[in-house]
This record gives sequence, structure tokens and C-alpha cells, in this order.
Amino acid sequence: MPTYEYECEKCGLIFEEYQRITEPPLTICKREGCGGSVKRLFSPGAGFLFKGAGFYSTDYRSESYKKQAKNDSASAGSTPSSSDSAKKSADK
Repeated sequence: MPTYEYECEKCGLIFEEYQRITEPPLTICKREGCGGSVKRLFSPGAGFLFKGAGFYSTDYRSESYKKQAKNDSASAGSTPSSSDSAKKSADK
């Protein structure tokens, strides 16, 4: 069952309602004493998370892995490459 977002046109309350697809949209605000009319908001919903065989193992790396990879790439960029070393010795 999807979760729908609604906004009250009278008091501005934004709330979520867990409803079946076949249920009609809500028309009255849930805030006590308001009674204003509500409209359903467009909501893109949640993304899908694919796990299991057939998906890339790199798609769902942990934060610690990403941090270590970033540190490794930063340190690799600061060390001179072998071609840079060859150029410097050739210049002497």
C-alpha cells in the first residue's frame, strides 16, 4: 500500500496517509478543528534498492569503504608517477 501526501488548503498542514490504491483520496483535513479541504500532492516515492545476484557489488558500498577509496585516490594523486620521475632525471 502506498503512502500519499496531502496538504490542507485552509491551515497548510502537510501530512501523510497510508491508503490502498483503490481508496478514494481524502477530502478533509486531519487537524482537529480545522475541517479544511485537502489536495493530494505529487510525490515521486522511494527509490528501489536492488540486492542479490545479478547486480554490481560496487552499487552498495559502505560509507567506510567509500571514505577509504577517497583517501586512496587523493594520496595516489599527490605522489609523482614513474613518468614524472623519468622526466625529472632526464632534465638533470
